[in-house]
Amino acid sequence: MNTPALPLPAIESPSLWLGTLAQLLRFEETGCQHAARRAADLLGRLADQPDLEPDFRDLCERAAHRLEDTSAGEHHVSRP
Repeated sequence: MNTPALPLPAIESPSLWLGTLAQLLRFEETGCQHAARRAADLLGRLADQPDLEPDFRDLCERAAHRLEDTSAGEHHVSRP
């Protein structure tokens, strides 16, 4: 899969980025729906940052929507 290279965003709130990644990993590892909802919320907060690159904003919004869809009914199978 060829993904276009994105410029790295300026990290003004590293704790927000770290918390988002932690919740994404928790969801991926366990399938926890609470983690999915929390990650979607944090991704939305990241997307709302005014200085975020448009490509990163789009990725955050897309990921948040996917997580919201998952917690609304799609089932996630955790990895062993």
